[in-house]
Amino acid sequence: MEEIRDTVILGSGCAGLTAAIYTARANLKPLVLEGHEPGGQLSITTLVENFPGWPEGIQGPELIENMKKQAARFGAEFKLSHLVSVDLKSHPFKLKTSQGEIHTRTLIIASGASARWLGLPSEQALIGHGVSSCATCDGFFFSGHDIAVVGGGDTAMEEALFLTRFATKVYLIHRRESFRASKVMLERVIAHPKIEIVTNTVVDEVLGVEEKSVRGLHIRNIKTNEKSVLPVTGFFLGIGHEPNAKMFHGQIDLDDEGYIVTKDNVMTRVPGIFACGDVQDRRYRQAITAAGTGCMAALEAEKYLEEHGH
Repeated sequence: MEEIRDTVILGSGCAGLTAAIYTARANLKPLVLEGHEPGGQLSITTLVENFPGWPEGIQGPELIENMKKQAARFGAEFKLSHLVSVDLKSHPFKLKTSQGEIHTRTLIIASGASARWLGLPSEQALIGHGVSSCATCDGFFFSGHDIAVVGGGDTAMEEALFLTRFATKVYLIHRRESFRASKVMLERVIAHPKIEIVTNTVVDEVLGVEEKSVRGLHIRNIKTNEKSVLPVTGFFLGIGHEPNAKMFHGQIDLDDEGYIVTKDNVMTRVPGIFACGDVQDRRYRQAITAAGTGCMAALEAEKYLEEHGH
């Protein structure tokens, strides 16, 4: 017969690995499916200075590797596999993965949210070297610099306003004249003396690939086709995140933007299914909050299994 797992964890970022540590220590022998982005957002982050316990900071990939070793020490099993489809209506739950079918009594969804990028080769080459999708994480490193934010919604407005705490000047680049952002957020940005709005403009290239450090942006006005170089040393993407939860559509509740809806922190509407980290957190999106909800999901999974005689 097919082995029935007590718990499977989908995702190997901060939330998933914390859940793995806790469930492994509870002797649940968790199976962690590392997904299409092993390590999550921290795997493409350089210095992490705001994770408690590391006074000098720690490199993102090193922090992830330490958490993975900690979970493995207690018996967590890792598999380089991603989810293809799920059946949450039957119990045990059925997971079809790239390496076969898995049955599990509980599922902890920690599949995260992927930052939206422009897709420029130069942008991708400079992620962690002046290109970032998280102002809260990286803004401090740009104290006294001129930087740019791209986007037209509330996310971009929040990023630009936050970055004024550190930057000398913040350029807000948007491809249209009108903005999707709420009126109050837009008014704050317009009124801020450090922010200059650049509309009808797109970024064609991020300069500094050879130097491995952002040296400016090639920008283009889409109405006049006029091209110029914007001399900045930091480039932030404020075009939002895409929660990795599409495979659960119709089986658990998702909100309008595709984030998993939870109650009591990590509970979904399906008993035995828990969600943690960025896949259900549209507000904070920090490593420490993801780890916290990973802990909660693990404790709830353990409690669920005990209540059901496992």
